[in-house]
Amino acid sequence: MLSVGSDPGLGAMATATSTGTAGGRSCRRIRYRMHGCSAEDLRTWRRERETALRSARRQQQLISKRRLCADTLTDDGQSKAIAPLSEQEVSQLLRNTQRGTEDRLQSLNRLRRALQHEETQQQFIRLEGSMRVLIGLFTSHLADLQMEAARCLHELSHSSHPDVVEACLPATSYLLTYLSGHSIALIELCLYTLGNLAVERKAVKQLLPQGIIPALASCIQSPHVVVQEGVGYVLSQLVQSQDAPTEVIPLVLESTLSQHMLHLVCSELEDGIGAAVECAWGLHYIICSRVNNSLLISQRTVPSLLQVLLKLASMISTTSAEGLELLICPVVRCVSNLLAEDEVGSIELLVEEECLLRALFVFIQSFLPTHLFIIQECLWLINNLTADNTLFCFTLLNIDLFPYLLKLLCSPMLSLLVLTVLCNVAAQGAAYCQILHQKAVLPPLISNLGLSDSQVVSQDMELLHLLFLHWPEAAIDFVAQSGLQALEHHQGNLQLQEQVKALIQTANQLVAHHQDCHLDAAVSSFNL
Repeated sequence: MLSVGSDPGLGAMATATSTGTAGGRSCRRIRYRMHGCSAEDLRTWRRERETALRSARRQQQLISKRRLCADTLTDDGQSKAIAPLSEQEVSQLLRNTQRGTEDRLQSLNRLRRALQHEETQQQFIRLEGSMRVLIGLFTSHLADLQMEAARCLHELSHSSHPDVVEACLPATSYLLTYLSGHSIALIELCLYTLGNLAVERKAVKQLLPQGIIPALASCIQSPHVVVQEGVGYVLSQLVQSQDAPTEVIPLVLESTLSQHMLHLVCSELEDGIGAAVECAWGLHYIICSRVNNSLLISQRTVPSLLQVLLKLASMISTTSAEGLELLICPVVRCVSNLLAEDEVGSIELLVEEECLLRALFVFIQSFLPTHLFIIQECLWLINNLTADNTLFCFTLLNIDLFPYLLKLLCSPMLSLLVLTVLCNVAAQGAAYCQILHQKAVLPPLISNLGLSDSQVVSQDMELLHLLFLHWPEAAIDFVAQSGLQALEHHQGNLQLQEQVKALIQTANQLVAHHQDCHLDAAVSSFNL
């Protein structure tokens, strides 16, 4: 999704940021395009990039699994990993856990810490009957032993080796069963273990018939924030799986999960944003799949998420913005992608145009230059808001933040998106092009013609073409400000030659016509 980055973690997000929109509305083509980069081209590029990012995310999931913090994994202060164990040492620890002696828990604790090493994980799964013993301890009626065995399973689920993850599959039915238990700590541990396992196709195919979707639908209604966040993590993993569009997402949408996810995204954030972030990314992946966005639209997802954006902008205005980008990014992506669907009408917005645009500019001003991916996402949302929408174009032109938008034209990472938004405005006709001209849009456009990025220069020329078409006075000023000389630098560029030639010809014709009109007026005045 520029549909930029898809991972809830900052690392993947910073590359994008979704990045983030997956597609564009079919009727939102820039029909004025002659030779340049159209809105449809941009949408296609964003779809392809989003697909690539999600594919890369699936490949990276094995190393981006969650491990609960060590201080939440042990109550005895022994949180540091120990050195890898030999096969004999692992075998001895397993025997100790079955003897009924007082050191059962201590042996299991030592095994769990050793399982943080890949070598010990491999030693463990190669031992005959090791998983049977561990699952037996996991299903024990002794709470301490059960919890420590669950921690061992969690360490194994965090492995990057498919054979280790596959060895854990016999435990999935028990992990699901304990989601309905009374121990919040055990439920949280089971959820993150399931989320780690869900990156493997075999695990997903096993979990679905075992009832993971109904179990999560029940679990997400827990009043405990850590449980809600854990459910969000499992769902975000499941809906990214290889067969998610055909096997997982339809089941999620048929259940009540998507509505509960939306509720958590829209909930108050006093207890932290963890659950909201996880659920927002889950919704983002579901929307990108386009399995049934009509259903999400009918559930009033768009106006609900817009209210979230207004609330977040208000929070940034009064408090620190630190960390809020984790939630802003997926929410903006969700709205952008849903607005690109044909089913969304203006009635879906149900917010004041100026309020929404001001909220997006709050994000842009707050996160520039540290989080460019947020600015990219906000600009793409503004693009979808202004495409074929006179009200949003008019509002954008007339708010006091428009000069700030023009300043973004100087950013190599943002100029293409800003130009696309300005093309949406210019496509509205003469009155809008006149205002753009009056607001000094020409100087930055002429400056951008000096860039080496062909895509940016092409889009820049599209905007100039629109301005000349609807407001010829802009062409006269363009020539007076040495715009033709800037265009001539690209005459040798095979990608731009035709477009440069057409624009130079148009500008010269308009200037000549203007001069002829002045000459005729002078002659008429002289004859009088």
